[in-house]
Amino acid sequence: MAHNVFHLQMRPDSVGVITIDVPGEKMNTLKAEFAGQIAAVIAEARRDPALAGLVLISAKPDNFIAGADISMIDRCHSAQAAEALARQGQEVMASIASLPFPVVAAIHGACLGGGLELALACDARICSLDDKTRLGLPEVQLGLLPGSGGTQRLPRLIGVQQALTLILTGRTLRAKQARKLGVVDDAVPQAILLETAVARVKKGKSSRAPLAMRDRLLQGPIARHALFALAKRQAERKTQGNYPAVKRIIEVIRIGLEQGSRAGYDAEAQAFGELAMSKESAALRSLFFASTAMKKEAGGEAEPQAIRRIGVLGGGLMGGGIASVSALNAGLPVRIKDITFDGVNHALQTSWDVLSKKVKRRHLSTAQRQQQMARITGGIDYQGFSRRDVVIEAVFEDLALKQQMVNEVESYCQPNTIFASNTSSLPIADIAAQAQRPENIIGLHYFSPVEKMPLVEVIPHRATSDQTVVNIVALARKQGKTPIVVADKPGFYVNRILAPYINEAMRCLLDGEPVEHIDRALVKFGFPVGPIQLLDEVGIDVGSKITPVLQQAYGERFAAPDAFAAVLNDGRKGRKNGKGFYLYGSRHRQQKKADPSLYALLGIKPLAKQSEAQIAERCVMMMLNEAVRCLDEQVIRQPRDGDIGAVFGIGFPPFLGGPFRYLDQFGAAQAVNTLNRLKQQYGERFTPCQALENATQEQKKFYTSP
Repeated sequence: MAHNVFHLQMRPDSVGVITIDVPGEKMNTLKAEFAGQIAAVIAEARRDPALAGLVLISAKPDNFIAGADISMIDRCHSAQAAEALARQGQEVMASIASLPFPVVAAIHGACLGGGLELALACDARICSLDDKTRLGLPEVQLGLLPGSGGTQRLPRLIGVQQALTLILTGRTLRAKQARKLGVVDDAVPQAILLETAVARVKKGKSSRAPLAMRDRLLQGPIARHALFALAKRQAERKTQGNYPAVKRIIEVIRIGLEQGSRAGYDAEAQAFGELAMSKESAALRSLFFASTAMKKEAGGEAEPQAIRRIGVLGGGLMGGGIASVSALNAGLPVRIKDITFDGVNHALQTSWDVLSKKVKRRHLSTAQRQQQMARITGGIDYQGFSRRDVVIEAVFEDLALKQQMVNEVESYCQPNTIFASNTSSLPIADIAAQAQRPENIIGLHYFSPVEKMPLVEVIPHRATSDQTVVNIVALARKQGKTPIVVADKPGFYVNRILAPYINEAMRCLLDGEPVEHIDRALVKFGFPVGPIQLLDEVGIDVGSKITPVLQQAYGERFAAPDAFAAVLNDGRKGRKNGKGFYLYGSRHRQQKKADPSLYALLGIKPLAKQSEAQIAERCVMMMLNEAVRCLDEQVIRQPRDGDIGAVFGIGFPPFLGGPFRYLDQFGAAQAVNTLNRLKQQYGERFTPCQALENATQEQKKFYTSP
């Protein structure tokens, strides 16, 4: 039997306060079994003849309701069962909306998904001005749509155009943004949240203007048709048709607008049921559960120790980003060391720019920006490093230089100071080879730009202590990162699966396929950017340093095409020096175009001979084959880590769930057949790895459960 989640307290002024508190859970989430409890507590309140109205508030310190319990969907084995779940949610919200007295949601903290749908069913919403307060309908990120009336109530509250934007993106709003858009009626300090909500109850039921009054431009069928046609075009361009939830959201909102609420609710429930059974939603939900589970994993058996101060060596692009996430996200004092004050200032500028954007958006005051910047200091020597718990090195990819950094840190810092190297290719064991305390040495590989990319690879070498691993995993989480622990083997995981993917794209280019055609093929497959544009963004010179390391370790399948050398010898580094595969400059910001002089340099005449699907197949199959090798060689601990690493690290299409989820869906046998066919066409590099052959013979999947 479920414990009571909703607790009623009647105030002397006849306002009932219903406190929401899911026992034993950090977050309030809505479950199907709560429907009866909500009805019962409202019925209890209605027995008071003097009842003026109700306030809904959370007992949790930092969330109102963080959404519905997603695991309910996994227990639905048919579209009909998932549709019934949505209809139950709609009925609960409708029962609240139809009450004869006012109901006000007093929101502090996360109010997302089903939590916001509950708040939308209330007569009014008051939220706290606290930075923890976030409101949104993020269901699209799970391949779903709001199923408890959100697609119908939000457009009627704030207008169709604004509602479409919020629901299609899953974007969350801060308190002031929500008030400006009309999602909430007021935003007040948390100290007066309850009393403000009670005062709103005492004003009685509110009568809202009908939708047509707020969306006058949409009264005519021509204007409505134009709006939804534009939304479809924009969605198609952004999703490449890979996310069916986007199309269904537009359709359901249109039905509600044109045919009325009842038809809209029916369409919403039906669409929810069908989307819940889609392979795209199943894959996106698997990523959600995987990332949630990883937050609970320490990376080892030891108890994490407190990390109070950080040092960063190198003030370049990566060093500045690492300093920024350490100071601004983790809230830790950071000391930067560079060989010049210009380098230190460059690193400081990174954090200043991040904070200035927040000031511009009014998320921070100028005084708060100064307070946060005060956490970061720097110099050209080791002054201030003696009490650093962790020193993160972000200097050039040079083994002797990194070994020198180890020696200096061991000389100037405490015996227990952890040395973390942000290397992208050098073995951690080699970096630690001359260390006095190798147990304190570990790899911590960030991705560029550090402030935006969510993944880090944590790389212990053979002598790294369990305590060091656990401490660094905890630090990465404080920095706002998702860490995966990977083995100390050349390329680690992400760069190892990325290199053959990019190499194959380069071979397509040498075959005469146009740059834009190659990149478009992989964007259509589901990557955020194509492989050649990615190489321009990361830096062609950076890529050229990783490939030889991989070739030496794993053989000719990692050999870089001749194009790499020719492009580098022409002084092309990519975006960083404004000269790469694409044209750069103010004229080319809106639409990227390949540099035509590149084709002459490579001695090719560009002509699209292969289809987009054929190009995508070549590149992706190289990546999948290498991912399976990484699992077999225990570079990653389990398929889940490989999926999170690929999606969060290089943008593998989330709707496919990651390389291993995709292989389970695609089928190991089909993957082997495809690789063998490509091997006959293009050479030995496509030879299926033994682990994939074994999975085919044993008819095994990488995940034992769906």
